[in-house]
Amino acid sequence: MSREPGKPGEFPYTRGIYPEMYRSRLWTMRQYAGFGSAEESNQRYRYLLSQGTTGLSVAFDLPTQMGMDSDHPLAAGEVGRTGVAISSLADMERLFEGIALEKVSTSMTINSTAAILLAFYVLVAQRQGADVRKLSGTIQNDILKEYIARGTYIYPPRASMRIITDLFAWAGRELPEWNPISISGYHIREAGATAVQEVAFTFANAIAYVDAALAAGLAIDDFAPRLSFFFNAHSNFLEEIAKYRAARRLYAHLMRDRFGAKNPKSMMLRFHVQTAGSTLTAQQPDVNVIRTSIEALAAVLGGAQSLHTNSRDEALSLPTEEAAGLALRTQQIIAYESGVTHTADPAGGSEYIETLTDLIERGARAYLQHIDAMGGTLRAIEAGFIQGEIQNAAFACQQAIERGETVIVGVNRFGMEERKIPTFRLDPALERAQTDRLRKLRAGRENKLVTERLQRLEQAARAEENLMPLVLDAAAGYATLGEISDGLKAVFGEYREAV
Repeated sequence: MSREPGKPGEFPYTRGIYPEMYRSRLWTMRQYAGFGSAEESNQRYRYLLSQGTTGLSVAFDLPTQMGMDSDHPLAAGEVGRTGVAISSLADMERLFEGIALEKVSTSMTINSTAAILLAFYVLVAQRQGADVRKLSGTIQNDILKEYIARGTYIYPPRASMRIITDLFAWAGRELPEWNPISISGYHIREAGATAVQEVAFTFANAIAYVDAALAAGLAIDDFAPRLSFFFNAHSNFLEEIAKYRAARRLYAHLMRDRFGAKNPKSMMLRFHVQTAGSTLTAQQPDVNVIRTSIEALAAVLGGAQSLHTNSRDEALSLPTEEAAGLALRTQQIIAYESGVTHTADPAGGSEYIETLTDLIERGARAYLQHIDAMGGTLRAIEAGFIQGEIQNAAFACQQAIERGETVIVGVNRFGMEERKIPTFRLDPALERAQTDRLRKLRAGRENKLVTERLQRLEQAARAEENLMPLVLDAAAGYATLGEISDGLKAVFGEYREAV
């Protein structure tokens, strides 16, 4: 029997977390961007802001994600390729040159080095004269899904959890408008998970973070209102709408019934959505515009608070400026021309949508009960259970495509002669320029001061002191991302996945 969905803005928020939803305020329109140097990425952000984007979303390159400076030997060939290269406060200053951080909401997709990048960001804002207590945005800071689905981890899980809870506590005092984590189902889904698994494993991670914060002495209603989430908008239109509704209801019950939250804001699932990169095809890339439009519409009908729409060329390269602009226009047409924003939860009440909502919630609950029985999320990760479930689902999906049971237009049916489209090309001289700047920075700073601050950070890591003030001090002296990360690695060690 279906549960009564209730009204928008009322517990358990199945139909949306606000009574008016988009009638009073549209979702934040973000376009995930970052490539090459800080200067090039700054130009793209300025372009997107001029075209009507209402929030920035920063992509970092792989060395930055892995705690390596741009001149690290293992960074060779990867500098600026999958995002912007940020090795120091100086790079972050160039990234946001001319952009008033107090007036824009910024999302940063970064995990293992989240504390360092947030420190850089806060220091830039301070030097702009901003009131940092008014800074708004999100740092992803979700390390558990890296062990499960993505792989950009540095430290062992329990050490990573310590860094995250330190960031929670510090941000709660210093950045009251900032979301200190964005718990991500997106990458879990991109790795091959089903809709049910995406919800279940995302909330399994959320439970682990909440447990860790409570164990560190934080009160549930002090930090839970600033928890945020990041979901995928995949290709099954109606299933995706139901997924968001089921996730809201399940989360509300988890926060109230499991953790005893009293503040209604602690029970409201606030989430960003990105359309599914894994559904984009290199074949017939123009067709990706249609895929993205359908996925974005599902996110809006499902009640997202923030949205990124993928560009048509992302199966081939980083997006061109033209493709990114078209992706933004997709959101704007849904917002201003489609009429779907005129009522909250437009699909609610459909027998099929309500049934799917119930089925997804029931399936996710079953997974959570199984993970609890295993001893919790960390134990399930260490045992390889969650990873195995995702791998099995991905394999089954690929088999269905290869057998033709699942049709991918232009891939296993409806092929046609390919038309080449313009693609983004990264300037190969960028890496050399970035590494030259980094060497000059090290030569021109007060190295004795940097060494002292890095040593102080290591001492704090060996004790129980909150690490964030020490990370800020080191960053302010122009210690590099790699130096700060290596200092923590010297204390915490480095994680190696069991084979």
